[in-house]
Amino acid sequence: MMKYLFTKEADFFKGHNPEDLIKEYGSPLYVYNESILRQRCREMANLVSYPNFISNYSIKANSNLELLKITKEEGLVADAMSPGEIYVLEKAGFEYDQMFYISNNVSEEEMQYAIDRGIMTSIDSLSQLEMYGKLSPGGKVAIRFNPGVGAGHCEKVVTGGSKTKFGVNIDLVPEVKEILAEYNLTLAGINQHIGSLFMEADAYIEGVQSVLAVADEFPDIEFVDFGGGFGIPYKKQEGQPRLDLKEFGEKLDKILYEWTEKRGQQILFKIEPGRYIAGECGVVLGTVHAIKNNYDRKYIGTDVGFNVQARPMTYGSHHDMEIYRNGKIVDQGPEENVFVVGNICESGDVLAEDRTLPVIQQKDLICITDSGAYGYSMASNYNNRLRPAEILITESGEVRLIRKKDTLDDLMRGFEID
Repeated sequence: MMKYLFTKEADFFKGHNPEDLIKEYGSPLYVYNESILRQRCREMANLVSYPNFISNYSIKANSNLELLKITKEEGLVADAMSPGEIYVLEKAGFEYDQMFYISNNVSEEEMQYAIDRGIMTSIDSLSQLEMYGKLSPGGKVAIRFNPGVGAGHCEKVVTGGSKTKFGVNIDLVPEVKEILAEYNLTLAGINQHIGSLFMEADAYIEGVQSVLAVADEFPDIEFVDFGGGFGIPYKKQEGQPRLDLKEFGEKLDKILYEWTEKRGQQILFKIEPGRYIAGECGVVLGTVHAIKNNYDRKYIGTDVGFNVQARPMTYGSHHDMEIYRNGKIVDQGPEENVFVVGNICESGDVLAEDRTLPVIQQKDLICITDSGAYGYSMASNYNNRLRPAEILITESGEVRLIRKKDTLDDLMRGFEID
């Protein structure tokens, strides 16, 4: 039987019966734990002792308005990838000077949206730097460099190195300086992002050193954003260790103090921990509706399709799973190897392949852990299915509805209907 059950060990539901939650808010259902979210925010805010340091929250990981408000309360600022993300951050209470717009292959209209609001904008190609210069001559800008180092759990999320669309190659610094001069632009900062879900600090530290070498080329910059990709242990049931923040923070601290002492200036440093903030604070609850054997495979059919949790199909990602029956977690009894699947009309709608789980019965609840990041934010209405509700279990144990479940009428939004 499974040695580690996350929701049990973390008291995730704070005494609430998952079946009661499903009855009230529907299945499937996203559930968030406020205590875990705040703890992760504080870990990032206190990663180093260097004083001029701040953590960005990446809204793309989870854009729920109430969760954004919590990250702001915890002192985090935010990065955005689109006008929509800027708009939602504004609604969550973030000021424009607390946002960092990290653009990628955007139109003039989209870039102008950020410029009009005075939001610091990151540019990641020479052509887009020229576009920015034409739109905002004499303005301030940041540039995203590709440090030549990449990391991530899947090739699709590696955002640094030789096989990615992101960033300006570091050997193009002379061309960058020419464009800055041509449009009288001030380079306020530089940034990077090596990828998503690193669990060892070495690649990140290598990227830090690379981008600081680029920073040496620009004596007047105000900040350096090291990006992120901070990983969480998705395979807790297999004993996967956490990212060692103490060791990582000490290594990063040493570099920051040495570099700023040499430079004679305590500039601002930023990080973008991404999924680390929101990943573990969220789970998806779903219901088992069918059990069948197709040839040599046993399938557990649930209502959690890839329209609800897209990561397994999109990236081949692993999420630990727990089973609830009659309000209690199933932590004893026989096990079997099964394929856990959703209800979408696609053969790839698979949540887990050949996974060892307790013997499952119809109407059991399945709990998909570590779904707080890139879960609901990647959800869709594919197959015209309704996106689930989101609820928050507060630090005091109160349950709050923080986003309503879609209705059939929502599927008609945008159409002109007589």
